[in-house]
Amino acid sequence: MELAQICDKERILDAGCGVGGSAIYISSQKEVSITGITLSKSQLDFGRAIVLKEGLDHRIDLQLMDYTNTSFEDESFDVVWACESVSSCPDKTLFIREAHRLLKPGGRLIISDCFLSNEDQVDAKNRIKKWGATCAVSGLISSKQFENILSEYGFGNNKKINYTKEVEKSAQRMFLASLLAALPSEAYKLINPKVSRFAKNHYKCGIYQYRALKENLWQYEVIYSVKNSF
Repeated sequence: MELAQICDKERILDAGCGVGGSAIYISSQKEVSITGITLSKSQLDFGRAIVLKEGLDHRIDLQLMDYTNTSFEDESFDVVWACESVSSCPDKTLFIREAHRLLKPGGRLIISDCFLSNEDQVDAKNRIKKWGATCAVSGLISSKQFENILSEYGFGNNKKINYTKEVEKSAQRMFLASLLAALPSEAYKLINPKVSRFAKNHYKCGIYQYRALKENLWQYEVIYSVKNSF
């Protein structure tokens, strides 16, 4: 929030808002108007209930929408915020193009997410692919590749901060939780054989992401970029 220089009276799009956690936090710190969008009806309903409970419905509007194809008018927002949501987008270009359309000239894009450590790295055991298959992480690219697309679509003044060290403890906890969940999850599948693909294998994502991290296959980075005014 500080890196994006979010100020009072600004209009913010939380792209891939989940249940509205970021929107609620930002609006508790600044007098802003936030629109959050998600593809999940259950997330939307849960988030709207929290917003009402917190008394923030005059500042936060959560909607069901695709962040690569929104219905908002051109240049509607001062900031596009994406916290751990762009990694679920198969084509990052579509997200960046839509963010550029929605931002005012000089508007800011702020992203925190997982990126490949290198675009040409060797993943001999397919850790990244297995992680994606169990956790809806789709088509990870390196931050360098991401910044190149930003430049192609009229963004500049990029800043990048690597937070991999700071998230390592959380990644390890997810790994340990996945190991503990293995036996109950496998037992549940025997009792309920018709559960969805993600329900069958989701617990494994914590294992794959941590092993990939230990092999230096991904990094956690924050990227800030500004829509050019010309």
